[in-house]
Amino acid sequence: MTGSLREDVGKLRQSLDVLPAPQVEPPLIVVSGLPGTGKSFFSRTLAEKLSYPVLASDTLRRTLFPSPQHNESENRRLFSACHALIEELLGKGIPVIFDATSLAEHHREYLYRAAERTGARLILVSVEAPASVVRQRLVAREKGAMPEHDSEADWEVYSRMRPKKEKISRNHFVVDTSQDIGEAVEKVVRAADR
Repeated sequence: MTGSLREDVGKLRQSLDVLPAPQVEPPLIVVSGLPGTGKSFFSRTLAEKLSYPVLASDTLRRTLFPSPQHNESENRRLFSACHALIEELLGKGIPVIFDATSLAEHHREYLYRAAERTGARLILVSVEAPASVVRQRLVAREKGAMPEHDSEADWEVYSRMRPKKEKISRNHFVVDTSQDIGEAVEKVVRAADR
């Protein structure tokens, strides 16, 4: 690990709340989906039930970059640090919920391998919502009606990213957040508790 990566991981680690007790085969829950589909809401709801830390890429980006540019080099640095921290936590037996867009299968591949290397149980969740619902959410977010969101993505970003979404190649849960998510949360909780 290079010095700058070590520093970035240290900053991200310090931003986390109290971590849960280690466990054998800690779950790595990867929550992915387009902006505005409800990834962060689903991840927070899951974390309340499981008491796992949520590593949300939008929040962690602001930890490393107070004025984010969302460019390629920033993304590389952010996700290198996120991946290193995830692997470090899993290696210590700490379960993790990773909340990130992760639209391309090659972006998820690292997480698949990290789970294998650390003996973690991989649980994949694809979060979606109809485009009309996403648009309403993103407009509300732009107007400041949803202050709990760190994401700066708007409808234009959603529209640009939508064609890049690739199917998840492994078994995964699909959650439509325009519906009641209670049952989906319980299914993921049961999978994590196995």
